[in-house]
Amino acid sequence: MSELSVERTDAPCFELPGELAGELGGEVRDYIALLKPRVMSLVVFTGLVGMVLAPGSLHPVLGFTAILCMAIGAGASASINMWYDRDIDAVMTRTRDRPLPRGRIEPGAALGLGVVLAVGSITLMGLAVNLVAAALLALTIAFYVFVYTMWLKRRTPQNIVIGGAAGALPPMIGWAAVTGDVTIASLALFAIIFMWTPPHFWALSLYRSDDYQRAGVPMMPVVAGPRETKKLMLLYSLLLVPLTLAPYWLGVVGAAYAGAALLLGLGLVALALRVWRAAGDRAAKQMFAYSILYLFLLFALMMLDKTRMVVA
Repeated sequence: MSELSVERTDAPCFELPGELAGELGGEVRDYIALLKPRVMSLVVFTGLVGMVLAPGSLHPVLGFTAILCMAIGAGASASINMWYDRDIDAVMTRTRDRPLPRGRIEPGAALGLGVVLAVGSITLMGLAVNLVAAALLALTIAFYVFVYTMWLKRRTPQNIVIGGAAGALPPMIGWAAVTGDVTIASLALFAIIFMWTPPHFWALSLYRSDDYQRAGVPMMPVVAGPRETKKLMLLYSLLLVPLTLAPYWLGVVGAAYAGAALLLGLGLVALALRVWRAAGDRAAKQMFAYSILYLFLLFALMMLDKTRMVVA
């Protein structure tokens, strides 16, 4: 009797049964998955770099608010994208375990979440930061949802080329959050990501071409074949390398960044050449992985070099 009393006293009154707690935890994880946190992290990072590179300053609270709005906006786009693409996600190996194809979240809930987050992030950005940043955030969400997801993705192999504009806008949003305008320098940051996107995604589509073909998505390897895709990957990589030097020529960053960017770019071109010559999927997988690291390092180096310039 006394042991039972002690056990009751020690047990917290708010403790949930194990099965219910597991269900709630799984539901939370599913809703987080709807927001594509990996993509969100890259959006937040490039947006932060745009803020650091921009001339002027922003109050830390407003800076955090701008970053938060970009993260929420990215999550909103992802949620609406998953709602619209749930049919093709169900037949692709890479995406079939997402919450909507598995029936763990209702389509209406995903759409509602996306719309609420989109409206909320744009409104907060406009009220707390400035209208230019809010307009660019609205453009980013609208372009990803309506232009890329609903129009281009299922209709043309240029889906990634044109649709990549949505993923290239975050540094411009970050820049505008500080300055309230759009400049040639912020457009250069946009151009780097815009030119990086096709070879990055074409590398993925080379070794996932069966997935895209089964889903009826006209990615370049499915429509034009691997050889043409590899040629375009090499061409875009060659064009990207000098473009990454634009922030240096515009005086945004210093020579240390330019030298490192050139070396990193030569590595990208070398991998593109390897993909061009290789017959299997290994080179494409390596280039896909390197391209993610490449973009991260480019923007990290810009931020570090800018910080060094300010301190000096």
